[in-house]
Amino acid sequence: MKYGYARVSTIRQDLESQMQALEKEGCDKIFSEKLTGAKSDRPQFRKLLTLLEKGDTLVVTKLDRFARSTVDAIQTVRELFEKGVKVHILNMGLVEDTPTGRLVFNVMSAFAEFERDMIVERTQEGKAIAKQREDFREGRPKKYSKKQIEHALDLLELHSYKEVEGITGISKSTLIRAKKKVSP
Repeated sequence: MKYGYARVSTIRQDLESQMQALEKEGCDKIFSEKLTGAKSDRPQFRKLLTLLEKGDTLVVTKLDRFARSTVDAIQTVRELFEKGVKVHILNMGLVEDTPTGRLVFNVMSAFAEFERDMIVERTQEGKAIAKQREDFREGRPKKYSKKQIEHALDLLELHSYKEVEGITGISKSTLIRAKKKVSP
């Protein structure tokens, strides 16, 4: 049986292109999740690993969807080979259980980990540069200005949360949080 595994790192990312590639590859069952690959606790991946049996094939679109750590990737592939499971990484090909196949896989795993480390390093450098600016604010930008929130809170004195939400477009939960900040 052919099993597919798709993963994206954040909730906002889309699994669709991976799912389509796995379906096109003829996977009988596809497992997916939205979790960072740096975390070792990936429930759907762990569930998939327990289902794989001799003769099955695990298909992933790219090596970094499979594992980000070289050690983790090598260990997982070794365990799969011991069970008689084939590993097919679409942008690399079938990983063969031969000395050459394992070497290529190990080198590619090291490059995937290196690439991830470089992304983290560049992100941290960019953040350090941004923090030097006076107007730097970490996190997502505010959706509503202070003036808009104050106006909405003033409206709450005469209107319900639902009415204020309809007038301003500011959600009830945002209004409740804002009200807690101004009320001791």
